[in-house]
Amino acid sequence: MTTENASELPTRSILSYLKDLPNICSLAGLGCTLLAIYFLIEGVYPAAMIGMIWAVAFDWADGLIARRMKDRTGADRQFGGQLDLLIDIVSYGVAPAILILSYASFNPAFLPIVFIMLVFGAIRLSFFSTFGLSDDAKYTGLAIDNNSIILVFAFMFESYFDRPMFAIVLGALGLGLAILNVSQLKTPKLSGNPVNVALLAAYTLAITIFYGWKLL
Repeated sequence: MTTENASELPTRSILSYLKDLPNICSLAGLGCTLLAIYFLIEGVYPAAMIGMIWAVAFDWADGLIARRMKDRTGADRQFGGQLDLLIDIVSYGVAPAILILSYASFNPAFLPIVFIMLVFGAIRLSFFSTFGLSDDAKYTGLAIDNNSIILVFAFMFESYFDRPMFAIVLGALGLGLAILNVSQLKTPKLSGNPVNVALLAAYTLAITIFYGWKLL
């Protein structure tokens, strides 16, 4: 793989990129995803929902911070982009897949659904990494971070269903989102607007309060 400003790479250690503030923010989101996955496996779903939505918040924040920093090099930007890509498949592919499997009591019947989610998520991220935004500055396909935002919201209604039925609802929703991820649907880049970032921050706090109350 070739990289922009590749001549900089031999003069810097791998861990030197940890000093980049947007990368620190990205890794904080990965930590939230790790906690979410842990609580999903343990069956503590309110705590998992908090972890999942904070992962999105950190993901959006790192982009906002990166755009405001003037001294980042081409290598910094490219490294940060690749780091984001790898973290996104964990946060928005693996974590939602584990959510569905865990809530379905790891019933193997749900494996095809989560496999499709992972495949489509990987394809979606690879497509964006290769081609970027469309000519009108929009995503092609639903941005994959919306998967977690929507699933965390949908889980608020879990108490209205019995567990087997809601597992089917989650599976159907996850599959529908995966199809939208790889569709030709044009969607705006919400995370690029500071107003949308502020709205996500408010949403994250509301979700944290809602699920935090359930943990009490």
